[in-house]
Amino acid sequence: MNNHSQSNTTESKSFKYNSTVEEKIKEFYQNLSEKCRRLYAAVEASKLPHGGIEYMSHLLNCNRKTIRSGIKELSNPQTLPPKNRDRRKGGGRKRVLKTTPNINEIFLKVLEEHTAGDPMNEKIKWTNLDLKDIIQKLQEEGINVGKHVVKQLLKQKIM
Repeated sequence: MNNHSQSNTTESKSFKYNSTVEEKIKEFYQNLSEKCRRLYAAVEASKLPHGGIEYMSHLLNCNRKTIRSGIKELSNPQTLPPKNRDRRKGGGRKRVLKTTPNINEIFLKVLEEHTAGDPMNEKIKWTNLDLKDIIQKLQEEGINVGKHVVKQLLKQKIM
């Protein structure tokens, strides 16, 4: 019995798809939505012997927890997100604008010396900073955001 389990372990650790199949799996995986990636990785890992989750995680460059979540979802269809959604309601990262304390105040501080306006209409304002400059100044204040968040801040008309 020991010999059998040892050979079985050796077999599973040496299991590997050939490079052509690996490339096809990776290419297909990259074209899927987040939900489909999770479920596809789970299906592929489930086909393999012991060590399949680790192998697929490495092959697809995804977290083992993601594959385990997919396996759980496949075993209980009620836990699957609705067909037209990648995540369950409320899933995913929370918005930076909601989770970063004082982001509006820091944003205004960054723009304070770089804002001008129309003297005839106080609602019209502009800045001489471009998005990259604003991002850099926010980073200097300890807030790491991208162009999308800066655009949202500018649209809020909080100036």
